[in-house]
Amino acid sequence: MSTHSLPTPDADRTSRLREALRSADFTADGLLGLLGGPAYAALARSETVPALRATRGGSPLETLTRLFLLQQPVPQAQARAALPAEDCLADGWLVRNGDEVRATVDVRPYSGSEDRDWWIVSDLGCAVGGAGGIASGVAGVPRSQLVLGVGGASTTLAGITVREPVARALDLGTGSGVQALHAAHHADLVTATDLNPRALGFARLTLALSGAPEADLRQGSLFEPVAGEEGYDLIVSNPPFVISPRSADGPRLTYRDGGMAGDDLCRTLVQQAAGHLNDGGHLQLLANWQHTQGEDWRERLSSWVPAGCDAWIVQREVQDVAQYAELWLRDAGDHRTDPAEYAERYDAWLAEFAAQGTEGIGFGWITLRKSGSERPSVVAEEWPHPVEQPLGAAVRDHFGRQDFLRATDDAALLAGRFRLADEVVQEQVGQPGAEDPEHVVLRQNRGMRRATEVDTVSAGFAGVCDGTLPAGRILDAIAQLVGEDPVLLRDRTPGAIRRLVEQGFLEPVRED
Repeated sequence: MSTHSLPTPDADRTSRLREALRSADFTADGLLGLLGGPAYAALARSETVPALRATRGGSPLETLTRLFLLQQPVPQAQARAALPAEDCLADGWLVRNGDEVRATVDVRPYSGSEDRDWWIVSDLGCAVGGAGGIASGVAGVPRSQLVLGVGGASTTLAGITVREPVARALDLGTGSGVQALHAAHHADLVTATDLNPRALGFARLTLALSGAPEADLRQGSLFEPVAGEEGYDLIVSNPPFVISPRSADGPRLTYRDGGMAGDDLCRTLVQQAAGHLNDGGHLQLLANWQHTQGEDWRERLSSWVPAGCDAWIVQREVQDVAQYAELWLRDAGDHRTDPAEYAERYDAWLAEFAAQGTEGIGFGWITLRKSGSERPSVVAEEWPHPVEQPLGAAVRDHFGRQDFLRATDDAALLAGRFRLADEVVQEQVGQPGAEDPEHVVLRQNRGMRRATEVDTVSAGFAGVCDGTLPAGRILDAIAQLVGEDPVLLRDRTPGAIRRLVEQGFLEPVRED
């Protein structure tokens, strides 16, 4: 299979195929309802037996699931009952195999924004189990050129992306087109790039089958395809961030190996982004980064941030070098090869890490906003705890709070009014019967789901913030209750208020 042998969809025939998929309920919800939770979850682990058992009835939904997800040939008559088979044969979605037909690509139902039903097109085997599903490869295609479907990384990036109307969006390293598909519904113009030309072909299929506007698809690495052009309001990237041993032959797997030393690819992407962002624009990407001997990872990544940009860097997980090597060797299917070959590749990974002084690898996301500020806000933090997706609004609000705090001195802060954010609760911990709690904790039940310990004054202040009284008036009342000098309380409390605002526990009330 080559770029030229991918389906070449006619607009009218693709519309009929899309309606057939929708009519058969070949959607994310429909698939879950058909398979049930255990079989649906097994697909993510590349285990197809439960799904095969659940799709033996011959209904249109079962037929489509077998064709496009489980790579099973089906009788031609059964295919005609489920979809416009002749259209699919004409455009190359299906090929005849005796009295049966089989799919030429994987098509996975995907629940898009605002509960839209979309379909992600990828190489055979790549819609089930992600990278783990392509160990056998696709006939006639170098394994390095295979294109994955939607996976955990794709959905994470889609969930954290700021969704607001923009004029121009760039999906850098589009793969099967998941991020471009999202962007097409809130951007006037979407440009999608990839080093792999087959990926651009699949992105085109994903957009067409999902009924999305066309994107400007360009081949090339990093920002090369858009060099010297007008900037973007949003840049998203799920880049080939895996930190793997370099090879003289180039990236072993284009979809994951960037071909640069260490985490240089992610660093380069971040450092070059400012030159391609419009004022107020965001860059959002997933990344891996090295933890090197004698260097704080927060300082190291903060040094990547270009001048005039705010940044929010969140580390979600850290793996030691052995765990990391094993993860990606399994991703490539190397654990199924000759044991000596596997050991040689494992050793190459560890040797590369040792040479670079790498002690661990961080996983997470990076968001830049081109604020133009001379005092940029750069927050690098570790947050391995559960969060509530989608987080796009929380990301947007984070930078809005940075703007507020940067522009508000302590006098203006005390003159301002605040309200407690929605679904924040207070927890008190102490000995039974004690007059005062030992610890008071504020906890968010939305977004980042943060928790922070506060003193009695901060807890009391947050509890009465309903947007009606200025902060200074509230502190004066608290001072009277606790018998403290109100001037001293006003002097020492702004730092605590700023922390609660920065973390999203308190929201400034805008003056009309």
